[in-house]
Amino acid sequence: MFTWPSNPPQDCPLEASETIQKVTFTGRYANYTGVDTWYPSWAEDDILYSPWTDGVFNPEAGDNATRASSDCRNPLNKTRDDGLSGTGQARILGDDPLNLTVENLGILYAPCAPYGGRYPCGSLVLNGVWYYGTYSLDETNRGLNWDILGPFVGFRISNDYGLTWKESPHTPGAPIFGESGKNGGKIKIGAPHFVDFGKNMQHSPDGKAYLVGHGAVRPDSNLAWIAGDQVYLTRVTPSLETINDPNAYEFFGGHDSSGAPVWTSDFSAIKPLVEWNGRVGHTTVTYNPALKRYLMCITDGWPTVDTMSTYILEAEQITGPWKQIVYMEKFGAQAYFVNIPSKFISADGKTMWLCYSSNFTNMAFGASIEVNPPGSTYAMCLQEIRLDSAE
Repeated sequence: MFTWPSNPPQDCPLEASETIQKVTFTGRYANYTGVDTWYPSWAEDDILYSPWTDGVFNPEAGDNATRASSDCRNPLNKTRDDGLSGTGQARILGDDPLNLTVENLGILYAPCAPYGGRYPCGSLVLNGVWYYGTYSLDETNRGLNWDILGPFVGFRISNDYGLTWKESPHTPGAPIFGESGKNGGKIKIGAPHFVDFGKNMQHSPDGKAYLVGHGAVRPDSNLAWIAGDQVYLTRVTPSLETINDPNAYEFFGGHDSSGAPVWTSDFSAIKPLVEWNGRVGHTTVTYNPALKRYLMCITDGWPTVDTMSTYILEAEQITGPWKQIVYMEKFGAQAYFVNIPSKFISADGKTMWLCYSSNFTNMAFGASIEVNPPGSTYAMCLQEIRLDSAE
């Protein structure tokens, strides 16, 4: 058991939390499969459902293993037509993070053009319907592994828990919010993720689904799959009719003179929820009902193929103000896609599990990035932590 020291960079603009100051790792961990991109959604049938991609789902199967890649040029996808990305889906059975069963539900192939990759993002199973989002990525000439963040495409939908799918009416070239990462374009709602409100979204304050995505507006920002400048927030009342309708969404537009949050249907009026230039990458939020707090996990991941840091914020309201609990320098030491599955939060709200993947460059490029904490690897990693106030 150890407490991760908080070492935020000197330019950190975030206030420290007054209520939670310590993140203690218990030393209990587990990892499953040989693929990444895990965002579990707790459905009404008490099962977790998640996307996955990039790698070998069941490495122990050898030549018969299930493989997929979101890179449209990857040889893993050559059994299909060129220009298609393979993204998977799975269900996670069990209540004990140390003893779960992860079952593959198949791979769906979809076009990437005009981008080079198409990856999973926001995933929600609500009232038996699975809404599965994808976003685009593109490669730069700097060799930094899919640097340019493309737009959020939209949602494919399943009415049978991932066995069959109806593809989104939107495409990478004509995405739901009309953003483009081409020709120097910057994205605001990049790789959005649903706020985890618990089983079947039971703790939503108003029945709406909220999504957080990272992005940037500076022309010279390092906006990538795991790096950016801001967090943006949007919400929708989810249904088959609304989930792919851009007119059904509202966007967080800052606060008014009295401090109340402003919501707008005008995408151009969107304001950042959190801002820290160069240090806001992949972002997720989970509501902790016992603590009556929202917990936000952000990856500080530039230059995308080196070590990465993770910081955790807390807020009483989803619209903030957000305050920092811990800045975990070199967590993983290359952890990414960090989230807190609500199913595994303890009754007192203090103990929970970080879900993440780690150290992909060791697997893909033969790098030798350290493993810290133990159990961090290219898989679905689960690491038990405890939140406490300072002694």
